[in-house]
Amino acid sequence: MSQTAQSAPDEQPLLSTRFLLRTTAVIAVLAVLTVAISIGGRWFGRHISLAGNSDSPAEITLTIGRDMVKLPENTIRFPSQRHEGAAERVDLYLAWPDMRGYGEDNHLRFDDVAQSSGLIFLQIAQSTMSRDMSGRLEPIYSHLIEGQAVAFRDGLTLHRLRADAGYGEEVLLTAAIKGGADYVVRCILPSTPDKATSGDCQRDIKVGKDLSVLYRFSSSHLDDWEHIDAAIRTFVEARLVNRSATGA
Repeated sequence: MSQTAQSAPDEQPLLSTRFLLRTTAVIAVLAVLTVAISIGGRWFGRHISLAGNSDSPAEITLTIGRDMVKLPENTIRFPSQRHEGAAERVDLYLAWPDMRGYGEDNHLRFDDVAQSSGLIFLQIAQSTMSRDMSGRLEPIYSHLIEGQAVAFRDGLTLHRLRADAGYGEEVLLTAAIKGGADYVVRCILPSTPDKATSGDCQRDIKVGKDLSVLYRFSSSHLDDWEHIDAAIRTFVEARLVNRSATGA
């Protein structure tokens, strides 16, 4: 056997070109997967942390009955309602007293049940009644009241409702408003202040052309009843697309 034939095997490369190409391709695929997992993990983690909330301030325009309202996305409670167009109703939540929606700086007030008393819950829908809660005091609620009215606190008067009225443990609180209809709110008053819930008081008002705004808040904020009522009306009226129609 010649010397040339003997040395031929020793001159073959240790790593073939095909092997190097396959290795390079595998490394590239792994790198792409790593980046994808990193990005996807951050996206998934963000959505898990939001838990159905949105921190986007982008405005969504909704048509409810004869009214059009433009609302920040982060004030709308349910993802299914965060879309443009016609809607039967929209549910909102706002931090009190700044009247802001969900955000990075205040997310614990929305995420932590222990802090939920600092929220106000709204439901905006087309009105199905000709009168709001204040307007129903004389024609409806006055016939359901039993016993003597009792001075409550913060300018409010407490009225007990008949057991057969269908309101369970709720009581009626009223207050005279200069130049306007009486303030009226229904509440389930806790036995002790620490047992107040995030929505044990509720009231509805009329806004715009034909909107009914039902809102719920904690009885722990009854001392702010007048400010809350004014703030909610201002919040909704300021977001009506045709503000000149307010009160029409």
